[in-house]
Amino acid sequence: MKKKVAVILSGCGFQDGAEIYETTLTLLRLDQLNIAYRCFAPDIDQHHVINHLTGDVAEGETRNVLVESARLARGEIDALDTLDPEQFSAVILPGGFGAAKNLCDFALKGAEMTILDTLVEKVQGFYADKKPIGLMCIAPVMVPHMIDAGIPVTIGQDASISGAVSAMGGLHKSCTVSEVVIDREHKVVTTPAYMLAGRISEAAFGIFKLVDKIDEMMAS
Repeated sequence: MKKKVAVILSGCGFQDGAEIYETTLTLLRLDQLNIAYRCFAPDIDQHHVINHLTGDVAEGETRNVLVESARLARGEIDALDTLDPEQFSAVILPGGFGAAKNLCDFALKGAEMTILDTLVEKVQGFYADKKPIGLMCIAPVMVPHMIDAGIPVTIGQDASISGAVSAMGGLHKSCTVSEVVIDREHKVVTTPAYMLAGRISEAAFGIFKLVDKIDEMMAS
């Protein structure tokens, strides 16, 4: 099968959806490597809407995660429940607080979080077929509950968040913005991205490495 990667988004905008630069850098690197991709997002309402100019919650406003994610994907996107892991070689989850508010509720409940059932089902499909899984920024906090608690992951160097990963029975490894943490046995790759990045060029180092490692694993 020709390499094709599923990219799962959580909205549009780092405070209430998918991180725009992380998503763009992921898609850019896939395209540079001539790897086909398709974006997916859950067809649900966002947890809330943030005014990215002020940082305040836009009271009374609602937005749909799939509709907002379509902005990032230039309309080339499908509902998450239509994703068939058998049709793809790997899956990547960019970060942004949408991952912690819309795909799960880590932003609200920390280690006691729950994860969207459809997301767990789809990612477990890739895991069961031993296909590579990439997560960046805050998204790796879902790994202990979504995949396997014994898989090492990174969100960078934040003590409180890494502590929450440990509280879930997970294994956290500190990492710089330009590096990745790899579990070769389970084919899981994570990188801090904007958990640490101060500039888009810094985020690019780790994200490009993550995509490159996913590419290597697809070939193995």
